Amino acid sequence: MVFSYYNRLSHAGKRVYRKSDEIGGVPLPAYPVLGHAVDELERALATGNRPLALVASQKFISLLAKVLRVAPVRVEVLAARPSRRWGELHGLYNPAGGRSVATITVWMRTAQRRQVVAFRTFLRTLIHELCHHLDYELFHLPESFHTEGFYKRESSLVHQLVRIAGGDGTIQERRSP
Repeated sequence: MVFSYYNRLSHAGKRVYRKSDEIGGVPLPAYPVLGHAVDELERALATGNRPLALVASQKFISLLAKVLRVAPVRVEVLAARPSRRWGELHGLYNPAGGRSVATITVWMRTAQRRQVVAFRTFLRTLIHELCHHLDYELFHLPESFHTEGFYKRESSLVHQLVRIAGGDGTIQERRSP
């Protein structure tokens, strides 16, 4: 399946799109510390404290970048989401350029009510923006398009991260509070 904008891409863009679409997942190695980082992120977000959420988000994304062996990325956690007629902006990825480091920006509060977003929404947004980074750094794509494969990679990572290893080595589903 291709999205409607596909027909407006150049021939080179279409090749990148198809290559992106073929990559359906990002396997994570067994790394128990990831489960702890997810838990820490969830606890930090629940406090509503932006600096605490920033520290936990940076630690989590830095750990993922290390585990996946990609260049580091800087995380910014801002307060309320910007909104316009088209909706609310949940996250933004800016690739590295020159001497700058790639940046993921996420917002932790809804635009209208200024409530802390649900943890799974926040986690999915962080992972979505990380997937743009992986397109460039892991898969060496010259562009990062929203393809069906992109969304499969995002879901692949989220599903792996919402599981944690139990003390006996079994995988158990995390429960949302």
